Amino acid sequence: MENRHPELNDLGWDVWFEQRVGCKPADTIARVAAVDRDQWLLVDQVGPFRAKPAGSYLHRHRLSHEMPCVGDWVCVEKQPGDDFGVIYALLERRTTLRRKSAGDAVEYQMIAANIDYVLIVQSCHVDFNLKRLERYLVMTREGGAEPYILLTKTDMVEPAVVSAQVAEIRAAGIATPVLTLSNVTQAGVEEFRRLLLPGKTYCFVGSSGVGKSTLINRLIGHEALETKAVSGTGEGRHTTVRRALMRLEGGALVIDNPGMREFGILDAEGGLGDSFSNIAALAPGCRYRNCSHTSESGCAVLAAVSSGEISRAHYQNYLKLRKESGFHQLSYAERRKKERDFGRYIKSAKGSLDDD
Repeated sequence: MENRHPELNDLGWDVWFEQRVGCKPADTIARVAAVDRDQWLLVDQVGPFRAKPAGSYLHRHRLSHEMPCVGDWVCVEKQPGDDFGVIYALLERRTTLRRKSAGDAVEYQMIAANIDYVLIVQSCHVDFNLKRLERYLVMTREGGAEPYILLTKTDMVEPAVVSAQVAEIRAAGIATPVLTLSNVTQAGVEEFRRLLLPGKTYCFVGSSGVGKSTLINRLIGHEALETKAVSGTGEGRHTTVRRALMRLEGGALVIDNPGMREFGILDAEGGLGDSFSNIAALAPGCRYRNCSHTSESGCAVLAAVSSGEISRAHYQNYLKLRKESGFHQLSYAERRKKERDFGRYIKSAKGSLDDD
């Protein structure tokens, strides 16, 4: 299919979206650059402008993850020359990055959409955590994006520490590309810059203070993001305060995120298989087709753990994430069923009153 909106290519548009666009010919197609409370900052081929969802859209879409998020494409009613528009449709998302909402509520929280690559950032100095890294990888792959691992602040540790951390990642069966860099010495920064392709969208995720915003500021060439000094331990006290889509001089699009230590997973069975590929590769060798890899005789995964082929910590984290994903997904499905049943009850009751 021909791309009829090549003027949007610099913002990440391509034929995939063209095949699914449902906007009216007179409407503006725009991409969400940021969300500020009850207003959305959008950008099209002309430039940025603000918008709000139409009342009819809000009536039909009441769940938080149905609202446009950073990276989404939307259809907007907007007169030429206006600096404000009305969002009435959300285009299909090609990829997503989402997590379970914080707290007890079992709901999705959208982090970003239509991302090509997720850059998982950890500091070599105080932040390196293999279990958290595996958690990020699961949700990245579940959402359809390609992950990269960035180990930052290499200037604050000995080279042997960096080598040991990379070896630990590989020993866990993680084949994701790993890049190491320092914002202070700039070692590795240029190599990383060369990976950023025009028209592709890159989303940075990781804990606060690992150097995400500092790196993006360096790539942009000025202090576009709010950052503050790091503490004496090398851990930042504060970095990004909101998600924002920005375009680099070379044409790549980047999304920075507020630091996230809590990254609850929800409905991530596919991401588990991709991220724990060494376990998935062994599963066909189990005696039972539906093997849970916990206690069954003839389990190839348990045999690999016993022999040391798979580390016990890696295996235990796999079980933990699988259990968490299944529990949250069941709770989410049960809640949606209760809401649908309640909605049918209200309609039935209303119909009875109308008949009276």
